[in-house]
Amino acid sequence: MAPPRFMGLTGRPLSLAVSTVATTGFVLFGYDQGVMSGIITAPAFNNLFTATKNNSTMQGFVTAIYEIGCLFGAIFILMFGDYLGRRRSMMLGGATMIFGVIIQVTAQPGSTPLAQFIIGRVITGVGNGINTSTIPTYQAECSRTTNRGLLICIEGGVIAFGTLIAYWIDYGASYGSPDLSWRFPIAFQIVFGLIVCIGMVWLPESPRWLLTRERYEEGETVIAALRGLERDDHETQLQKTIIMESIRASGYANRKGTPIKALFTGGKTQHFQRMMLGVSSQFMQQVGGCNAVIYYFPILFETSIKQSHNISLLLGGVNMIVYSIFATVSWFIIERAGRRKLFLWGTVGQGLSMVLTFSCLIPGTPGAAKGAAVGLFTYIASFGATWLPLPWLYPAEINPIKTRAKANAMSTCSNWLFNFLIVMITPIMIDRIGWGTYLFFALVNACFIPVIYFTYPETAHRSLEEIDIIFAKGYCEKISYVKAARELPFLSDEEVERKALEYGLIDEASGTYGSGYATEKADVTLRERVMDEKGVETSFGGPGMGAGIGGV
Repeated sequence: MAPPRFMGLTGRPLSLAVSTVATTGFVLFGYDQGVMSGIITAPAFNNLFTATKNNSTMQGFVTAIYEIGCLFGAIFILMFGDYLGRRRSMMLGGATMIFGVIIQVTAQPGSTPLAQFIIGRVITGVGNGINTSTIPTYQAECSRTTNRGLLICIEGGVIAFGTLIAYWIDYGASYGSPDLSWRFPIAFQIVFGLIVCIGMVWLPESPRWLLTRERYEEGETVIAALRGLERDDHETQLQKTIIMESIRASGYANRKGTPIKALFTGGKTQHFQRMMLGVSSQFMQQVGGCNAVIYYFPILFETSIKQSHNISLLLGGVNMIVYSIFATVSWFIIERAGRRKLFLWGTVGQGLSMVLTFSCLIPGTPGAAKGAAVGLFTYIASFGATWLPLPWLYPAEINPIKTRAKANAMSTCSNWLFNFLIVMITPIMIDRIGWGTYLFFALVNACFIPVIYFTYPETAHRSLEEIDIIFAKGYCEKISYVKAARELPFLSDEEVERKALEYGLIDEASGTYGSGYATEKADVTLRERVMDEKGVETSFGGPGMGAGIGGV
């Protein structure tokens, strides 16, 4: 019997196809972040949408209303994502974005073009909110444990490449006809949306979601296809058992999803504390000033550094090249440096860059303003290498299996809510307080340092089960989770089991590791031996430990 196939692929090629479609969704995310930067002050755009002409408040509103749509999309997944599944959610997100784009580019003079454009922006945002809340989970559930962190980091990094594409398309289209200069850049994102929608028609559903919905044969088929094995292969059956173990332990057994109230519990599992770490990382990413630079880089150059619109667009494109190059840095150092160090290094780099920027703008001379340009370049380099991917990775790691999907959706809601706030107020701040805008962001970044240093535990080189032990240790010994992570040695599967017994994680609910809200006592324990169909007995260290697909 040959391994099952999807899209005619199996094993590594199929996994690569999954990653390609998933990362395309984040390229689309990045493209949408950058596309308005070169359009919002373009003469052709302002002549059609007259309310945006020389009106920083309306420019901020038209740009930022997209984030409100993204917030609604994230809330939609929070409520209905477990029912739709990952595959249908991504197809819905891509289709919604395409529909919103069509509404935007068909706006015509003589009626209410601005209202139509704003409606289209909101609808496109809803689609992007659906995708950004779903894609990291889908990627994680289809990946092996050994490369899960890297793949999610790559997803975060390719946001920069999407923004780079948007900037240069904006710049190229600025030389075209008035309609082309703004309609084509917005319409081009349909290409990425089609790749996501069409690709997901043939790609598999998440095996974990299928098994959660008790679609056992389909889940088994997907596991076998992703690993390039036959359905009755011993490893396929073992992976299926491990995933079922994690489902039982997470409280999904015999229920269709985790209740939202589970996010707000404490105790040894510390669901609320862990959710807030993920939420705060997305909050700090936004209020640190990243989108003040990404969305409005050309405007910053025009208003603060007094360059022409054409030169501002060109410099914006160069800045995005720097952004994209540094976005790849995290792919190579994320495991070596660890999460805490990258968070701290990035914060210091961003803060000092903002200090350089506002200091050079105070004199108000063209020569000094060039130093401000350097500050914006160093800011985006620091952000791209650290804060760009980390808030997408950290919530997926720090949250326990029981609440991971909903906690990630809450983190994404935080991202879009504060994204809207910063994008809305940035042009107003630049107009009213000038260099004070950059002083504000410098001070905000300085405030992040103690929060990260005292509350963010290191998760690098830790299995998901070890992270559960860190929070149980901190709770039981009444020490900070940062100290607990520092004191806890790296554990083997057997040592994780012993620590789980020591801190009472197994006894806390239904008799299995980290079970929390399980509605019935699981019929297996950490020390159970799994029998495959051939009668071969195989030991494993507990639900999802080191366990390929099921370990997420």
